[in-house]
Amino acid sequence: MADGLPELPALDPARMTQADIDQRIFDLYDEYCHGRIDRRSFLQAAGAIAGGLAMAEALMPRYAEAQTISFTDPRMVGRYVTYPSPGGTSGTMRGYLAQPSGNGPFPAVLVIHENRGLNPYVEDVARRLAVEGFLALAPDGLAPLGGYPGNDDEGREMQARLEQPKLRTDMLNSARFLKAHARSTGKLGATGFCWGGGTVNWLATELGADMQAGVPFYGAAPPASAVPNIKAALLIHYAANDPRINGMWPGFEAALKAAHVRYEMYEYPGTQHGFHNNSTPRYEAAAAELAWTRTLAFFRQTLA
Repeated sequence: MADGLPELPALDPARMTQADIDQRIFDLYDEYCHGRIDRRSFLQAAGAIAGGLAMAEALMPRYAEAQTISFTDPRMVGRYVTYPSPGGTSGTMRGYLAQPSGNGPFPAVLVIHENRGLNPYVEDVARRLAVEGFLALAPDGLAPLGGYPGNDDEGREMQARLEQPKLRTDMLNSARFLKAHARSTGKLGATGFCWGGGTVNWLATELGADMQAGVPFYGAAPPASAVPNIKAALLIHYAANDPRINGMWPGFEAALKAAHVRYEMYEYPGTQHGFHNNSTPRYEAAAAELAWTRTLAFFRQTLA
């Protein structure tokens, strides 16, 4: 007690939930995650807000605690695979392939990471799809540089150094590899998060009728001029507090309507960009579970 006032309890980053974190910290973290400020600038700016450093620390991912499907889950088999990627960063790609137990064939879903390479959360998403009956491939765009380095800071810097057209070509070749896989039915879907969500939209414009379904989570819209190339059905998930991405929606929707693309869009109240990622307090359980239930139902319908 100081000056007759009770001392406030120390904030424990490991126990914080979304409700404990100031929206200004979320906004700064979004700038940091997207490479518009570096880690030092993020922490300095957070430190100017009461309790901000603890809130900033809480937002750093805790992947081990977030795993939902074990690598050894008997319902699926996961392994790393390599495959050609002509025109990509190095000509070869590596990814994490998760398949349901059994011989298949299975409907296929490409799982595209954020802007930091194939981290444990995205691998877990691939396993979540596998136990639901899908052949899932999560490519690592950082494979030509040695792969995801084990932490997001380095991963973000590595991905930013890549030639973006070649990186996208690596994702396109990954989609084609998965579609043609011996255990694939040939029906192809794709889902992705942040950078990966935008890449799902881009893949839909590139693959045309070769892609049956896309589920972008808070991803950037493709150019309106490319939207008529989309033949896949789209299920689009947005966070409520995500003005940069959400600002693209009116133009995207107008282009989808003009091109007669089948689509559904859901915006989840009270959520932040990244709300599906259960490794940080940006995670919002009810919204993430609803979005995932919708995603599975959509893939079952469109890839049957």
